[in-house]
Amino acid sequence: MAAIDASQYDEIIIESGDGQRTVDMRLGILAIRYFEDLFSPTITVEITVTNTGGVVKGKDGTLQSLYSGLPLRGGERVFIKIAGNSKTNKGIDLKDQPLYVSKISNVIREGQRESFVLKLVSRESIANETTRLSGKYGSSQVSDHVAKIVKESLLSDKPVSSDDASNQYSFIGNLKRPFDVITMLASKSIPDTGVPGYFFYETIDGYNFRSIDKLIVEGKSKVKAEYFHQEDQNYEKSTDNRILSYSVSRNNDLLEKLRLGTYASFFAQYDPYLSRFTTVQEGKRTINDFAKKATFLGDDPEVPQLFGSGNFEFDTIPSRIVTSVLDVGVLEKGVSYNTGNDAKNYQRDAMFRYNYLFMQTLTMTVPLNTTLQAGNVIKCNFLKISSNSKEFDRENSGLYMIKELCHHFDGKQSLTSMKLLRDTFGD
Repeated sequence: MAAIDASQYDEIIIESGDGQRTVDMRLGILAIRYFEDLFSPTITVEITVTNTGGVVKGKDGTLQSLYSGLPLRGGERVFIKIAGNSKTNKGIDLKDQPLYVSKISNVIREGQRESFVLKLVSRESIANETTRLSGKYGSSQVSDHVAKIVKESLLSDKPVSSDDASNQYSFIGNLKRPFDVITMLASKSIPDTGVPGYFFYETIDGYNFRSIDKLIVEGKSKVKAEYFHQEDQNYEKSTDNRILSYSVSRNNDLLEKLRLGTYASFFAQYDPYLSRFTTVQEGKRTINDFAKKATFLGDDPEVPQLFGSGNFEFDTIPSRIVTSVLDVGVLEKGVSYNTGNDAKNYQRDAMFRYNYLFMQTLTMTVPLNTTLQAGNVIKCNFLKISSNSKEFDRENSGLYMIKELCHHFDGKQSLTSMKLLRDTFGD
């Protein structure tokens, strides 16, 4: 079988809220969509269902439809197992980590038939809404804080794959939700190599607290997959590796990048202990300073130039000013000049890292590939736009990171759609 062929649903079972009844939904499923996202701490699944009456025995003993008879109210567990449809696709198995119904939408009831969409999330996503962090989290590695929050506050037994952070950080919970705190910690984490900036996200294998630079380094050394938009006659590639469609969503939004200080910024900080402000030399940071430590998916960064009256390069004048008051010993007992939470150690470079990663974005659809996960690096080959050209475009082709992916299953085909990111151009 080819990767684009329809997949077999081995098990799609929904359990009632009281745990007393189960229904096999396989015959009533129109489509299943499985999602991962670098910006999402939970995997999500959407199932489009259609059915008639007589599916489940209601509380009054009569046979009713799934929507009314189960009934669907939110919080029901769903067990999913989809078989692989080719040698490269292992399928999706969520039997041991069931998802929970968080939303029922698009309910249409006509005659004896009904249809609706179930949105499913992981258990930790629901627990996050009912959990608040309190008390002080003492000075410790950020990755240790994250593992502790996932295990002790969310009561999760899922593995956490993390890159150790070189900086110590202390904070107060302030009754914030766990995922909100972890997202905050991600932007303040400094890896032992590379520049600050982490992602916290969930894949089918568990949670990930990963340095952006290390994801790139790891991805470049072991590219997860390679795809071809239009295969050259000199290449013999499987049809499973073809790009079915793609479109460029963004190709460097210059005004937005200037507002975000992507090319140059100034970090102004006041030290209340020494009663001094950051000097111009200390506070200015440009893309050239950042590039010395960062790893990129393509060539070296390109800095636009503005010609005309008052010519200047964008990395010479800061387009964004960030202000801060140094946190001097606030979370320490007694008198202390501990500056472990000094924002100038991470905020400027993290700002560069996040902003530059989104220099170019595109969406792409390929035959199903369940081995792909958010955070993976893949290689894309796009043909040059010219008459009878069989060469690949070396500017737009190259390595991309998967920000979002969707595995789509229906009765006719299986597809994987992705949103891809790249910080610099060139193969």
